[in-house]
Amino acid sequence: MRIIARSTLKRFLESQSGRSGQGALKGALDAWFDEVRRAEWTNMAAVKQLYRSASVVSADRVVFNIKGNDHRLVTAMDFEKRIVWIKWIGTHSEYDRIDVKTVAYERPKTDPK
Repeated sequence: MRIIARSTLKRFLESQSGRSGQGALKGALDAWFDEVRRAEWTNMAAVKQLYRSASVVSADRVVFNIKGNDHRLVTAMDFEKRIVWIKWIGTHSEYDRIDVKTVAYERPKTDPK
């Protein structure tokens, strides 16, 4: 699967710098990225075979538990195009405050010079 975009995960990890468990979080996200990149999913059932704890929210939305369910990763999937879009990542408590069906990644604002 093609994952859009790894930079989202990197920015999130940078925002967690210095926090307890940041190394374990990096390891968990790297493992997720590598497994999903190698996956050849054609439907949600195939996703659930590899990630039994993943939550299927809709026909294209899946939520993955990261680092023992400390963090949640919301994705959208297009099986025909073999693309996984990262829509949101945060702590479990932050996840409880979003609408998982509509949340969308916001690009960081660039500094106007």
